[in-house]
Amino acid sequence: MSIVALKPSAPTGGRALKKKTSQGGGIGRYLLIRFLLIIPTIFILVTMVFWLMRATGDPITAALGGRLAPDQLAERIHEAGYDRPILVQYFEYLGHIFTGNFGTTISTNRPVSEVLLTYGAATAELVFYSLLVALIVGIPLGMVAAYWRDKAPDAVLRVFAILCYATPVFFAGLLLKLVFAVWLKVLPVAGRATTGSELQMGFLPNKTGVYTIDALQTGDPAVFGDVLAHAVLPALALGLLTAGVFLRLVRTNVIGTLGTDYVDAARSRGVNEFRLVSKHAYRPALIPIITVIGLQIALLLGGAVLTETTFEWKGLGFILIEFIKARDFVAVQGIVALLAVIVALSNFIVDIIAALIDPRVRY
Repeated sequence: MSIVALKPSAPTGGRALKKKTSQGGGIGRYLLIRFLLIIPTIFILVTMVFWLMRATGDPITAALGGRLAPDQLAERIHEAGYDRPILVQYFEYLGHIFTGNFGTTISTNRPVSEVLLTYGAATAELVFYSLLVALIVGIPLGMVAAYWRDKAPDAVLRVFAILCYATPVFFAGLLLKLVFAVWLKVLPVAGRATTGSELQMGFLPNKTGVYTIDALQTGDPAVFGDVLAHAVLPALALGLLTAGVFLRLVRTNVIGTLGTDYVDAARSRGVNEFRLVSKHAYRPALIPIITVIGLQIALLLGGAVLTETTFEWKGLGFILIEFIKARDFVAVQGIVALLAVIVALSNFIVDIIAALIDPRVRY
């Protein structure tokens, strides 16, 4: 009997070991697939930008047409290679993109890579502060709304969330400027820093372009405070847009988690409702937040165009509008290509974090 009883257990254990080994390699396959998907994503976005930009003709004619004599215009077009077949230009453009050569701007005659480095740091700083505002505002208020479910605080917070993500970011920016900069006069109205602070940071030997880091390098608390004061209103205008999404998402997921069996078991042991929300239901509700952060970064980058224009925050969004006005399609292509890479990499990083936290996303 003992021999017969042992026979079925051996293949079962083998299958369990095989299954465990298979699951252990699941995260590697998942991350590899997600990484490989970055390539077609960037390729499609870059291709769309190229053909949409060429729909109105070559960049030289679009930027300088009417300001140069016909023979001078033709000479510029020939020098830039825009009189060649469009497919030849397209494949050459792809080759330059993959080697990091984004070309030279037509309106300012600067390397596009230099423009990206100069203005990209400002946009990255704004997006970081905005995401910080979204997390600080959205997650705690979402938990409060779940705790007071279907009561007055919950109703107020739901209306607040709708207002946050339904209000145009430029209108929110103008309203914040009116209240805090014009009426109360407690915050700067525009810019990234005062002229004096920018001069001090300009003398630094190792400037990063991120004013928060550069202000710390000066060792002057007044410069650091000035930089933070200038970042408050732009970060609020852009961050509240995403905070409304986080608030609704956290509320929905905390309410759903409160109905699970393990929470019911904790409730039956006498755990109070506040502890259930803050301890037992809190962490599972954060998983969806992590998975949508990548999408929200794309939303923040899109909103940065209007935010930076409203607050004269000289980042990629601000300079993108300037290049569009100048019809400098070479610069526009480079900026959009960089934004596509940032969004794709952000989503990949978020996928890694989500897979480590919740193994269910791998399968």
